Formats: sequence, structure tokens, C-alpha cells
Amino acid sequence: MPVFWLDPEYLLFPDPALSNPDGLLAAGGDLSEERLLLAYRSGIFPWYAPGDPILWWCPDPRCVLFPNDLKVSKSMRPYFNQRKFKVTFDQCFTEVMLACAQQPRDGQAGTWITREMMEGYTRLHEAGYAHSVEVWKDKELVGGLYGIAIGKVFFGESMFARASNASKFGFISLVRQLKAQGFTLIDCQQETGHLLSLGATTIPRPEFLQALRANDAHPDGEGKWG
Repeated sequence: MPVFWLDPEYLLFPDPALSNPDGLLAAGGDLSEERLLLAYRSGIFPWYAPGDPILWWCPDPRCVLFPNDLKVSKSMRPYFNQRKFKVTFDQCFTEVMLACAQQPRDGQAGTWITREMMEGYTRLHEAGYAHSVEVWKDKELVGGLYGIAIGKVFFGESMFARASNASKFGFISLVRQLKAQGFTLIDCQQETGHLLSLGATTIPRPEFLQALRANDAHPDGEGKWG
């Protein structure tokens, strides 16, 4: 399948069904607020290496988590019962993105969270769409994650941990918060053992895109989370 080249002057994406087998759909364009929001509403996200053109993806199948399917292992329960960490929202968005960029990852050299990505998602944060979760041990930031909220779907982007189980604590706290707010779906993008252990599963791309079309009926809850 071809990879479509996006003209920065035109705000559109090709049909996600035209993605390559690995999920790659298009290249080029920009990371403006308008294009990023259109991409996420369409089930598409950017992921590319520094120095490369912006690459846009829509994998099939898609890894997702339905809030009701969240699994909290027995080993994690004492962390909540004993309140070993504190969680905040939207207090340190830039710091969380930087920490995610610096997080070592198996099989990866460097990071896809480029300066351009930082600037694009910071604009979304300032517009009330991108959100961060911060996990604290005393006054030290020891874990967290960030993503995009549109309607009642949360699109997870990246997480980090500087203390054992800190990112898992933040993720579980986020899912519980989203469930309380009536969110119906969390997009995890790529399948990992870590996410599957928390209750994530994979669904066919058409099913995922249908869920996003249904999500269009929900208004966007713009604004920072307290």
C-alpha cells in the first residue's frame, strides 16, 4: 500500500483503511492543534524518529482498555490501601512529557518525543485537550503519563516511572477517574504485556473507528483537570 504525503496547507487525512499492514498511513503535514485533533478523532496518531518526516499511524488491531475491564493485581492493592503515592492531574504537563522522553525503553534508542512533539502537545494542553497525570512520593515526581481527551475517549500517549509501580499506580488512578467521568474507552495504541496485565485487549480497526464515530455525539470537556 502507498504512504500518502500530507500537504500542510490542507487539513485532511486519507481513509485509515488504506493503512499499510504495519499501520503506517501517511507522512508529512504538521503538528498544529487542528491537525492533531482531526487525527485523533479519526483514529490516527503521529509517531516518528527525530530527523524523519512526521509519520501518521492507524494500527490494526488496536489495543484499547474499556474502563470496566481494569484489572488491579493483588500486589498493587497495598499501594492504594497504604496511600504510598499521591496523584495529581495537569500540574506538571511539561515535566511529565520530558520525563517520558527520557524514559529508557527496551529495544528503543532515543525517543520519538521530539521538540516539535513537545510544542504540539503543549498547545493541546493549553487548549484543554491534552492532560497529564503526576505520581508523587513525598514531594518528588516519581511517575506519570499524558494523553488526549476527546469526548468520552482518552488517547494514551506515554508513561514513565522513577519508582517501582509508580506508572502503574498513575494509570490505575487515571482509569478510575475516567470511569467516574463516564469515559467509555481508553486508546492504548500498541499492545504490550504491561497493558494487557491491566485489562487491555485488542479490537479490529473497524470496531475501533466505529467507537470513535459514536464518540462524536459527546461534547469535548475542554479545560484543565483539577
